[in-house]
Amino acid sequence: MATKPKTKAETLAWLRTIAGELSTQTLKRLEDTLPWYGDMPPSRRSAVGLVAQAGISSFIAWFEDPRSTPWIAADVFGAAPRELLRSVSLQQTLQLIRVTVEVVEDRVVKDGGGPLREAILLYSREIAFAAADVYARAAEARGLWDARLEALVVDSILSGEYDDELPSRIAALGWHGHGEVAVLVGTAPKQLDVDHVRRAARHMHADVLIGVQGNRLVLVIGRSDPLGREPEESIGTSPALTFMEIATQLEPHFGPGHLVLGHEVPNLVDASKSAKAALAGFAVARSWRHAPRPVHADDLLPERALAGDPLARATLVHRIYRPLQAHSTELLTTLWSYLDNGRSLEATARELFVHPNTVRYRLKRVSDVIGWDATGAREALILQAALIIGSMSDYEHTPRRRPS
Repeated sequence: MATKPKTKAETLAWLRTIAGELSTQTLKRLEDTLPWYGDMPPSRRSAVGLVAQAGISSFIAWFEDPRSTPWIAADVFGAAPRELLRSVSLQQTLQLIRVTVEVVEDRVVKDGGGPLREAILLYSREIAFAAADVYARAAEARGLWDARLEALVVDSILSGEYDDELPSRIAALGWHGHGEVAVLVGTAPKQLDVDHVRRAARHMHADVLIGVQGNRLVLVIGRSDPLGREPEESIGTSPALTFMEIATQLEPHFGPGHLVLGHEVPNLVDASKSAKAALAGFAVARSWRHAPRPVHADDLLPERALAGDPLARATLVHRIYRPLQAHSTELLTTLWSYLDNGRSLEATARELFVHPNTVRYRLKRVSDVIGWDATGAREALILQAALIIGSMSDYEHTPRRRPS
């Protein structure tokens, strides 16, 4: 004899009767089939169990009136603490939904009939979409928070105003840089694809912090792989790129105009020094007609010094003038004469009463000591600026004799 189909009211009453049994069976199957559930601490397992129970209760309410629960996620996931989203991935959540649906569906097929089975399949689809929406909203909120935090960190680096919380903020951003850091400043493009910039940096084993200030785009660059790797760790890997090589490959992501790379600094906390040099160079780069793109901030030392940049003046004195002065006054005098005589070997030799080959040898020694070659037009300008500012510095520090 055929069993008479249950009315909707009878089905609802039956579902409410077995709700507790379904919850118990769901928790048991979660523990039997999902290893990650059994490895959770008790508090997290309890929270996951609340989500499963809420899903069953919400299904019963939805079955009674599908229009009464327009936002299913609020019913189901509202029972879980907020930190559960951080410890349970979307994949694990979908596994949880699948197990819960399987338990309910097994019982429905056995005792509930076809219409109820169709209802649980429809509801499970809605729950899956709701779960994806919850995680999408969480990811969007996380992205907005990360963007604000990253802007705050970049602003702190550019201003040099640090506090004790800066390292923790950097860690919260997931910074993977090791060791040296350099800052790259250029014009922001009309449409900036931040993810594209990050992918390009990762391809070069680098990490970046990105900041947009008005029409300027600022990248704080660090290497993902430390330079001090053991030899066996470097087998089969390409050598680490220099910051200038990284900047050259990132150049297409900037808008038109000059692109300036600050000098290397030991770590991210000292990045403000590189940032100040890059910003100062960016402000005066237009005064060098044939400036390359990108250009190193130290190649703009004369322009920066003329613009009143104290860091450029100090760099010229301490990296060029003082080393030559300490090494040999003969080299310093030869360089002065060579530059004053329009970089003419013969004129310099006549002034110093030496052979032109002697002048050539001394200029090579100058290059060995400070790393700049006076025979190049651009580097000669840098060296002449260093000599002028260095001699001015000597005068400023010369003790004045008091009148008797």
